[in-house]
Amino acid sequence: MEEKQAVRSGSHKILMDNRKKGSITGVADVISFDLKEILLETTMGMLTIKGQDLKVTRLSVEKGEVDLTGQIDSMTYTEISSYAKKTEGFITRMFK
Repeated sequence: MEEKQAVRSGSHKILMDNRKKGSITGVADVISFDLKEILLETTMGMLTIKGQDLKVTRLSVEKGEVDLTGQIDSMTYTEISSYAKKTEGFITRMFK
C-alpha cells in the first residue's frame, strides 16, 4: 500500500517517439488494455490511450512506469472520481 501511495504523489511524465513508442511515469495502476485501448490510473487522473496494435512492453508497478508500442492515435485524461462513478453505475445496472 505504501508503494502505491508513493506513486500517486510522484511526478507524471509522458515521452513519445513518432507516435509508435511511449514511456509513461506516475502510473498507479493499469486498469485494462487490449490492441485498441489502454486505460491507466496516473497521478494526474485516468489516462485513456487509443490506437492500433497497442502493446504494454514493460510494466513496473513498484516504480509506476509503463512502456508501450503501437500506433498511438489519442491520449485523453479524465478525473478518477468520474471514472469510478461510471463503473459503479454499470455494475449496479448489471445486477438489477
